[in-house]
Amino acid sequence: MIRLRPFDLGDADAIASLANNRKIADNMRDMFPHPYHREDAVRFIQRVNQQQPSTVFAIELAGKPIGSIGYFPASDINRMNAEVGYWLGEPYWGKGIITEAIGKLVDHAFTHSNLSRLFAIPFPHNRASAKALARNGFELEATLKGTLIKHDRVMDELIYSIRREAWAKRFPEKAKART
Repeated sequence: MIRLRPFDLGDADAIASLANNRKIADNMRDMFPHPYHREDAVRFIQRVNQQQPSTVFAIELAGKPIGSIGYFPASDINRMNAEVGYWLGEPYWGKGIITEAIGKLVDHAFTHSNLSRLFAIPFPHNRASAKALARNGFELEATLKGTLIKHDRVMDELIYSIRREAWAKRFPEKAKART
């Protein structure tokens, strides 16, 4: 069983070791560095720990950080929306961990904020990510043709989303517990 928790600077070595992986970087936005050094992890941890309220968490298994997950609230007229982003160390792929983490994050976002919609944009080739989102009630909302570019390759942008109402219908006991 995993838990989501705030990052600690003591996580930097473990995060850098796991994140320094081309397969992970290839499925992240370009701001995710490769190679990924300890200094990158320290900067990341310091940045996310300054956010209030905290919306980015370490994915912890057996007392060790094994990845990261968070939601990033939009602003202005989109302020009721937040983008979900995550990565998981390769040794932990294929075990249902990211599916569980997404579920915990969605519960947190909808019980601790006034957000009405969460969305994620997995790359088209990352089918495992799309499946993990779908298992948590996210639906393919839109496909924007040829809007992404990664490593000089143009790709479609797949937008998956879940709305508060759909989450509340799927998990009424969690929706009732909302603070």
